[in-house]
Amino acid sequence: MFPVPAASARPALVFLHALGSSRHAIDGVAAHLADRFDALALDLPGFGEAPAAVGTDVEAMVDHAARQLAGRLPARWLLVGHSMGGKIASVLAARVLAGRKPLFGLSGIVLLAGSPPCPEPMAEDRREDMLSWVAGGRPLGEDAIRRFIDANVGEPLDSGDDARMRADLARTDPQAWAAWLERGSREDWSEAVGVSPLPALILAGCADGDLGVEGQRRTNARVYPRARLEVLKGAGHLLPLERTAAVAEAIGRFWDEIAGREPAVPDEYVRLIASERVSARTRSILAHRILATAPAPVGGFLNETQRRTLRALAVRTVPQDGPPIDLAARVEEQIGQGRGDGWRPAVLPPDAQAYVQALDALAGLEALEPQAQDRRIAEVAEGRFAPGGGLSAEQMAAWFEDARTDLVRQWLAHPATMARIGFDGFANGGDGLRKQGYDRLGAGEREAWEPVLEGAR
Repeated sequence: MFPVPAASARPALVFLHALGSSRHAIDGVAAHLADRFDALALDLPGFGEAPAAVGTDVEAMVDHAARQLAGRLPARWLLVGHSMGGKIASVLAARVLAGRKPLFGLSGIVLLAGSPPCPEPMAEDRREDMLSWVAGGRPLGEDAIRRFIDANVGEPLDSGDDARMRADLARTDPQAWAAWLERGSREDWSEAVGVSPLPALILAGCADGDLGVEGQRRTNARVYPRARLEVLKGAGHLLPLERTAAVAEAIGRFWDEIAGREPAVPDEYVRLIASERVSARTRSILAHRILATAPAPVGGFLNETQRRTLRALAVRTVPQDGPPIDLAARVEEQIGQGRGDGWRPAVLPPDAQAYVQALDALAGLEALEPQAQDRRIAEVAEGRFAPGGGLSAEQMAAWFEDARTDLVRQWLAHPATMARIGFDGFANGGDGLRKQGYDRLGAGEREAWEPVLEGAR
């Protein structure tokens, strides 16, 4: 068993704000979670302190966010997008998972009344009314600011949050305001984002309009099929201000129960994977491998009893110290999606069928004492376990040879494991014309760029 190299102890919340808002909208939520998360909140171009000259279309805002985050992220982070920021977050997340940005460690996405990748549902008369507020390039006036806030809350904000929102709206660049309403909200990024494997939390206010519960079900819930959708009663559209504590509590639960269950990759490896030594395709593969599989594997085909049995088998076959990789869920996903190694012993039926029959034969394994579990597994491996009514002892042994290979392969494929064993062979060249490769190939020699982790071997 290899020692666990150190990684950033605290994950980060990366926050992208709503139209007319700023990075400070998340301050209250961040304060509630200050003992668990660091906050990296950004002003998008034309809002807060970020100049509109950076660019106000979706592409420019995504690039701006990526530039601001490069080199600043810990080993694990959640991307949190509110309203307009939700669309920017979804596009940025898709590019991170595609390896197209020098960022690594994305563990999940949180959408607070999020604008979807597709054109945002919005009544045209409301759009035209909001555009009229900045006609001729004039800044938002007091009347428009009051109307905007009142139309987007379920009940009045407290005085401090109301003052913050009014100040942010007053300093919003009118060109950025118009650009979102005229173009950004209408841009269609559905094909680029696709259907995402990211663990997702979608929060909606029951008093919201177009981006309320039904709007989220029709749009973002289809983009993120693994999403947890929660409704905040009495809330409108300004969720981090209206329901600060509830939003924080929901994010904490989402992290504990789903997104934060995977082991963190050491900081040195995070920086290496995000660097130009790693190709976009390789970075994408590694980015997908760190995603938690809860609450259920994509393409899962086992029932809960079979899943418990496979998890018990994984624990005894590939023991792990520190936060464990959910190897059982990864194997189920691999087999369920038909991504096996391309062969099987001739005595076995197809992989999924063999897994179902073998796990049925081993039902109750998790209820045994550890030593009894090991004896049962040894019987299977040695061809001495004949359950009857399903696979023969010979077939069970052949299946377990395949199953333990599947489990070990999933363990070794995880970037956290690569760090533990000191493997950095994935960093052999990026996407440039000249591949950097390795210069020092002697035993015990290391390149200057290679991570040196205490305890890795």
